Amino acid sequence: MRGWMDKIKNVLVYDADKEFYARVFPESLSRIDLLRLRIMTRADLPAVMEIERKNYPFPWDEDIFIDCFKVGYGCWVCEENGLILGYCIMTMGVGEAHILNVSVAPEEQGQGIGRKMMESMIEKAKNEAETMFLEVRPSNPGAIALYKKLGFNEIGTRKGYYPAESGREDAIMFALELL
Repeated sequence: MRGWMDKIKNVLVYDADKEFYARVFPESLSRIDLLRLRIMTRADLPAVMEIERKNYPFPWDEDIFIDCFKVGYGCWVCEENGLILGYCIMTMGVGEAHILNVSVAPEEQGQGIGRKMMESMIEKAKNEAETMFLEVRPSNPGAIALYKKLGFNEIGTRKGYYPAESGREDAIMFALELL
């Protein structure tokens, strides 16, 4: 029975208390509290791809997302009233978690959605990993500031990691100890 319930909780993050308070005392919860994270499905890919293309000059193509599904990476969307506002992808193995992609719709950035997704992945990883890693473009100061606020530490540079308009851009590597 427990395994079945764990599977359901992994598919849908549902907090009955939040639902109750949202209905009875709507002013008691913030918009961020009411956002829902759930497992990404193939049906979400059109909305995910729209966000991906808006945010990145060299976006992942749909096949990369499909490959993430196939190999069992953690893929989630963050939504409000059925509208996908962002998504995140993480892989875990051998005591490590690696965040592969975090993206928020441009018109929704700076409102705490990226933080909510990051905090959710950190919580999920704490059960299975000792350290979480990610890479970020130096040209993305908003993301860098968020990662530092969440306790990530810069651990190095990957030279020429990202495609860029003028060739390649380095990646700053970050790590977070989860123990």
